[in-house]
Amino acid sequence: MKKRTGRWKLFAVLLVCASPLLLSYLAYYVIKPSGRTNYGQLLDPREHPIPQLGATALDGQPASLDQFKGKWIMLNVDNGDCQQECRDQLVQMRQLRLMQGKERERVERVWLVTDTTPLDTMLMRVIEGTQMLRVPAEAVAKWLPVEQGGSAADHIYLIDPLGNLMMRFPKDADPAKVKKDLGKLLKASAIG
Repeated sequence: MKKRTGRWKLFAVLLVCASPLLLSYLAYYVIKPSGRTNYGQLLDPREHPIPQLGATALDGQPASLDQFKGKWIMLNVDNGDCQQECRDQLVQMRQLRLMQGKERERVERVWLVTDTTPLDTMLMRVIEGTQMLRVPAEAVAKWLPVEQGGSAADHIYLIDPLGNLMMRFPKDADPAKVKKDLGKLLKASAIG
């Protein structure tokens, strides 16, 4: 009888010791974690390398996104007419950068203008500090991934300091959630 009781005690001790390992295996491989911690959609940079866009500055001089390497880039794409939705995104990018506090210097804002329409000077004042590059619309359409039935103008994109396109925020993105994503990236990143 003592042998049987001793075996049960040994089995109970082994079960208690092994239970964390068994439960973690069960949770990861059987239950499958479904929560994600980011709001924006992560993009595989290997699928969307930054091409030579044939960009020019507003004064017509050749320019490139490479000139902003070393900083996080919030990217907006639209034509020069820039209707209300475009304006809202550009202002939102300005605000998101400001909300990063002392880390804001690590973030650059870029507007890729996809035509030769003259830009509204009042808008340019409102978004002062945003870098504006003119690029062919076809080059942008081939490069940037969009949601089904959408366009690149619907999204704000994020490029990391190494020059990799890595995140796309949804259309009409929640600024608080975008701020949280950007804050986490800046905190976790030693570069940029």
